[in-house]
Amino acid sequence: MDAHLAFTRFTGRRLHLGVCGSIAAYKAPDFVRMWRDAGMDVGVTLTDAARRFIAPLTFAALGASPVFTTMFAGGQPGGETAASPLSPDDDVFGHLMPGQSAHAFVIAPASASTMARLAHGLADDMLSAQALAFPGPLVIAPAMNPKMWANAATQENVATLRRRGHVVVEPGCGRTACMEEGQGRLADPRDVYLHGLRAASPQDMHGKHVLVTLGPTREQWDGVRYWTNPSSGAMGAAVAVALWLRGAEVQAVCGPGTPWLPAGIHRHDVTGARQMFDAADAAWDAMHAGVFTAAVADFSPVPLGAEKFKKADAQDGFSVAFTPNPDILATLGKRKRAGQTVVGFAAETSGLAESMARKLASKNADMIVGNLVGGADAGFGSATNRVTVLAQGAQPEEWPVLPKPDVAWRIVDWLVRR
Repeated sequence: MDAHLAFTRFTGRRLHLGVCGSIAAYKAPDFVRMWRDAGMDVGVTLTDAARRFIAPLTFAALGASPVFTTMFAGGQPGGETAASPLSPDDDVFGHLMPGQSAHAFVIAPASASTMARLAHGLADDMLSAQALAFPGPLVIAPAMNPKMWANAATQENVATLRRRGHVVVEPGCGRTACMEEGQGRLADPRDVYLHGLRAASPQDMHGKHVLVTLGPTREQWDGVRYWTNPSSGAMGAAVAVALWLRGAEVQAVCGPGTPWLPAGIHRHDVTGARQMFDAADAAWDAMHAGVFTAAVADFSPVPLGAEKFKKADAQDGFSVAFTPNPDILATLGKRKRAGQTVVGFAAETSGLAESMARKLASKNADMIVGNLVGGADAGFGSATNRVTVLAQGAQPEEWPVLPKPDVAWRIVDWLVRR
């Protein structure tokens, strides 16, 4: 699991996973593991075809409970019986259970047959009955042969499901198990995992547009060298994902080397500080909030040109001239209008409290999130962060060492309370 996606704030939330017949069913246990790591309780239903690819015991061994298979009690393929603790199929109301207890319902992989059942209201197996009895929107991640996916009947069913408010996670493109090229592969597992979290998250940022800057900048010096810092962008990526999980429309301006983000986030890749400024400046007026996590270079070396600088040309040493870069946080903070919120970050090696207080005032920010870099549990390249937050009109608040996604979740909590 990518560190910026490892959220753990879902204790007490329940998700139900439906698994259909597809070679991609082998990925479904990974979804159970990821959602369980996030703190969720997970139940599973396998269709008859899915059990030809993977056994119910696999999911039970990973902590999924209950694990449903057939609609009616009785003998099952593979030797299981209705009395087996793996399958609560003797519960006459099992087809209603996910609708009564689950906060999210994901079908991955979803077959053409199951999507047709759902589009036309058929409930002739356990999974389709449970899905039709679920009161909320389903998350459906199809996987099938590219020709099956492109078929007009499949596309009409997908359009119907989307029109009814269900979320269809588009299949990916590439070579499928049948050795054909095209669209039909199960989506990136990270996308499926995050859509499951989003379906179970409070949508308390719905309707809000938020700008996030993240990662380092690279300021070119000669044809092959640049001035930069070791920021990985993980903290900002976690903030962007947390905002998206909770319903926000997110514009992410990403420096080089920053992590993967789901397709639902509008990503703008840039290299240098001036490019980052231009992208953030263009988006800012339409935003309700901005979270400026990027480690932007304050200065850029004066470029020597497109050629590589040769050691032979500087045997007696050399000096580098620098020019200041635009201050993104200060510029957009001072342009802040009523109703906009600005959250800045401060990474320091010492004097953190003084730096945060100075930035809060000089950048016209509403909150500064600060941390001391260089330790093993915080700062650049770490999976965790130890931060102090300082908001306008409040005392500094120290947060314990937390995974960066959990720090991000707390920042979004603060934005919601604004």
